[in-house]
Amino acid sequence: MHKILLPALFALLTTTAYAAPALRAEVSVNRPVITVGDMFEDAGLLAEKALFRAPLPGTTGIVSLDAVRTAAARAGLLDYTQEGILNVRVERQATIIDATALTALIRADLESRGLLAAGVEVETRFETPGLSFNAENVPVPAALATLQYQPGAAGFTARFNIAGLDLPVDVRGRLDLMVEAPHLATSLKAGDTITPSDIEMKRVPLDFADRSGIQSLDQLVGKQLRRTSRAGVMLKAADITEPLVVHRNTQVSVLLHNGPMTLTVIGQSLGDAVAGQSVQVMNTVTRKILSGVASANGSVEITTAAAQLKLAGL
Repeated sequence: MHKILLPALFALLTTTAYAAPALRAEVSVNRPVITVGDMFEDAGLLAEKALFRAPLPGTTGIVSLDAVRTAAARAGLLDYTQEGILNVRVERQATIIDATALTALIRADLESRGLLAAGVEVETRFETPGLSFNAENVPVPAALATLQYQPGAAGFTARFNIAGLDLPVDVRGRLDLMVEAPHLATSLKAGDTITPSDIEMKRVPLDFADRSGIQSLDQLVGKQLRRTSRAGVMLKAADITEPLVVHRNTQVSVLLHNGPMTLTVIGQSLGDAVAGQSVQVMNTVTRKILSGVASANGSVEITTAAAQLKLAGL
């Protein structure tokens, strides 16, 4: 039995060790050169030898059997199998570099140069619409070589190096720096208090926001509108005021302080006031008019001497 099995096993190992390379029907590469190992299975020691120049990234090509035979022979490969293959389809992998990717590179450059403040977004409008390049599928498929841009001037010129392209790519366009600004989500009347649900954030040009003096969200909530405003209006500093705590012609508690002593009377406000603002009130009994300061709780506080208490009729 051993005498029978040993020759058979030797023949099997010999066949496996010297199996002829097999031509592939489809080849996908991620580099500019197609090697014997790309084109043939079991290429052995010839695997790293170059056969053809690969097509451009993101494209495919058809290689005839005659071209394969000639290139393989030149590389030293004469014996291989093709198993009914009529031609070879070659694909070169690619990464799509579009306007979004180019904009991200521009933004990163502006940030590194300290030209982009926190919260500011970059919007690009390229002179050539629909920009798209097939780059090699590598860790860094594109890089910004140069950017000519001056703060305050919208126009820019940029040069990019695209992996797989022999020459750099030059593009021109316009940069818009945008920032989110609060807008009314619903129409409100003068005197209405602003709540978080009344505000939605929308992007506006940074220079317009700077000129308009927009407020942040936390500076708006709890404030009152000076005038009736419709939904969609951007809120500016001039549009809001601190909420009124004292209203004209309404009864208020008047606290009169004299040293450690505090007296409370009922008065009538003669004007509107926000917290901390001066307002005149009238003693409803004596009809005397005093000046005080509105408190956040809606009362009016007066710090006065004894003579003033006498004037107030107390």
